[in-house]
Amino acid sequence: MDFKNYETENFYDEVFKDNATCYEWTRFLTDRIESLSDGELTGRQKAAEKNLFEMGVTFTLYSEKKKASEENIFPFDIIPRVVSSQDWEILERGLKQRIRALNLFINDLYNDRKILRDGVVPKSLILSSKEFRLECVGFSPPKNIWCHITGTDVIRHSDGNFYILEDNLRSPSGVSYVLENRELLKRTFPKVFDSVDIRPINDYGLHLLNTLQYLLSDRTLNPKVVLLTPGIYNSAYFEHSFLAKDMGIELVEGRDLVCIDDFIYLKTTKGLEKVDVIYRRIDDNFLDPQVFRSDSMLGVPGLFNAYKAGNVAIANAPGCGVADDKIIYAYVEKIIKYYLGEDPIIANVPTYVCEDEKDRKYVLDNIEKLVVKPANESGGKGIVFGPKATKEELAEAKRQIKADPRNYIAQTTMSLSRVPVIVDDHFEGRHVDLRPFILYGKDIFVLPGGLTRVALRKGSMIVNSSQGGGSKDTWVLAPQKRNSKGKSGGRKS
Repeated sequence: MDFKNYETENFYDEVFKDNATCYEWTRFLTDRIESLSDGELTGRQKAAEKNLFEMGVTFTLYSEKKKASEENIFPFDIIPRVVSSQDWEILERGLKQRIRALNLFINDLYNDRKILRDGVVPKSLILSSKEFRLECVGFSPPKNIWCHITGTDVIRHSDGNFYILEDNLRSPSGVSYVLENRELLKRTFPKVFDSVDIRPINDYGLHLLNTLQYLLSDRTLNPKVVLLTPGIYNSAYFEHSFLAKDMGIELVEGRDLVCIDDFIYLKTTKGLEKVDVIYRRIDDNFLDPQVFRSDSMLGVPGLFNAYKAGNVAIANAPGCGVADDKIIYAYVEKIIKYYLGEDPIIANVPTYVCEDEKDRKYVLDNIEKLVVKPANESGGKGIVFGPKATKEELAEAKRQIKADPRNYIAQTTMSLSRVPVIVDDHFEGRHVDLRPFILYGKDIFVLPGGLTRVALRKGSMIVNSSQGGGSKDTWVLAPQKRNSKGKSGGRKS
């Protein structure tokens, strides 16, 4: 297979500057692919898919038609997405800036509320947020860190610039696929990894464990960490078990833990063992039936009191989801300026808040040009792409906006960049985004890479796995070490 008939179609392409010319930093990849014999690349793709099946790399998808959950292999394309060291330097600085500002914002909301008094963010939007927790008012978590693990979605537009699409601060998922994808690609293109300096990601589990233990490091020498999962039927259960194993910690359910005198203990065959840090993968509402939803069978009665007493740390902190609200996203550039006195390194996608009368009128008058999103949905649910929506879909979107304007934003339609994917016996371009993972502990660490999600359906802009999307490995090239001659782009292998 070769790229002779590959077309960029006027989109920004992550591999090719135009239909015939690749970037200097991707030449090593195209040379390697085109050096393979006929059928070898598709053979490697099939082998990778078989490996995914054998390793159990899956996600659970609920089917409305069957009224049941189904296990699915996460679709994977073996052509990696390559990020130059220069591009990564911009992304890394921008993400660290953003997380630092968002953490200050959350702490301020639950304590001094200076940003609300100064009118930078409307108070009404905060108090009406479904993720704002009155139970957290007047409280700061250990080390004043609220967003310990963040997955921020980034796109590259046709102008070549990066933009933040949204922030995921509650229980961001997908990092297990990042790590498994890398292992697959090492087996698929071993010679490339021997000849090109691709930044490693296999130490993520160690970074994550250090981040979590840091939270109570001033109270105990070796804080005990557990990962709290809703159980085997959760869509991300594979990731929960993967990360627990990678960190060498116990994977637990709520029934495995007990609260005694405002301390949390793990039930073991040898008795109770004190727990210091809980990496929770369940929503706030289900954490503690004595404080949040009384019908929750997933949480631990008394957990929240133990948390507020400072005897256990929870990551991410309850209440941090207020900054996950898509309405708040529209104000993040102002939030960065307010707390850090800096201009955003990476801009937001231009966003209109339907709660604002002027913005709402613009959205209703121009809805066919915009992307409409509900404020607190995930997985691509409820999104209306104006340029591709039917008249009926646009009319229904207008009706919902008028009925509940607080719950909607609209964004300028962006042209997501594309990368080549294997389609039968040739390559075609498909749209992608990128979800880097950021850890906030003693320092802020950005995993060099992230989950490149790809819209495998031709022409689609929706990259979510629940909507037909797949993934690619993301290769971040180390600075000035991309080949033996020190030139940009790498060498043939």
